[in-house]
Amino acid sequence: MSQETQKVLIADDDGINRQVLATLLKPEYVVLLAKTGEQAIERAQRHLPDLLMLDVMLPDMDGYEVLRRLRADPATANIEVIFITGMGRPEDEARGLKLGAADYITKPFNATVVMARVATHLEVVRQRRLLEHLAHMDGLTELANRRRFDEAYESEWQRANRHAHTISVALLDIDCFKQYNDHYGHPAGDRALRAVARVARNAMRRPCDVAARYGGEELVVLMPETDAAQALYVAEGIREAVAQLLIPHEQSVASPVLTVSIGGATLPPGSRETAPALFEAADAALYRAKEAGRNRVNWRM
Repeated sequence: MSQETQKVLIADDDGINRQVLATLLKPEYVVLLAKTGEQAIERAQRHLPDLLMLDVMLPDMDGYEVLRRLRADPATANIEVIFITGMGRPEDEARGLKLGAADYITKPFNATVVMARVATHLEVVRQRRLLEHLAHMDGLTELANRRRFDEAYESEWQRANRHAHTISVALLDIDCFKQYNDHYGHPAGDRALRAVARVARNAMRRPCDVAARYGGEELVVLMPETDAAQALYVAEGIREAVAQLLIPHEQSVASPVLTVSIGGATLPPGSRETAPALFEAADAALYRAKEAGRNRVNWRM
């Protein structure tokens, strides 16, 4: 998991307060600024910051309403929020904490306190995301695991239906992998599987593309907003790249080196085909690739 610089969104209508906080935080974090509640919501949705420092009193709506709206949106529901306020009443603090705020910082700011609390909450965010990442990763290949694929597939399927986008899915199977394991041993089989997984992962060019281990020696690739011609090009590139690894496979009926068979299918825009049916179509295409001699791509257009 990459160690990207964490992002902090500061929402405060007072320009001096924004400048003070930005000056404190910019040396260590990416800082985003908002002057109103609407700006805070829009920038939170667009940038998905790790932490929102939210003024309770904003010109268009109060910070409590901003927090309610962020919590109601699944995309922003888990953003960590620290309220910044000049109000010192316990009931105001309790109100924010009940809505899901992580902390309060009072004005005027103490630089040491601000930096310490921001660092503490961002470390919590980092640890949580690390655990989420590990929970969605296959330990052998370091690809997404089946659970993560199923979640991504459902999410991208819903998005494709809402916006009439294409979506492509491909299944990859290592040819004669049982014979490979029997002949070379399971440690060698694990190394071969990791090598194929790296090829699949490197073929994913966009954040929305997902390469996952689906089970055994079978991998699956999800390519949202990718038509059949583009997806077929990616799949063929994976097949060629695996063969070019030149991993010997004396027991294969397809080739003297390790190869993969790939089957895929594409959902055209506006199609009424179901998500399970598209996946089954890709599986059927994989079966046809194997029946035709392996080391090839078969695509259901």
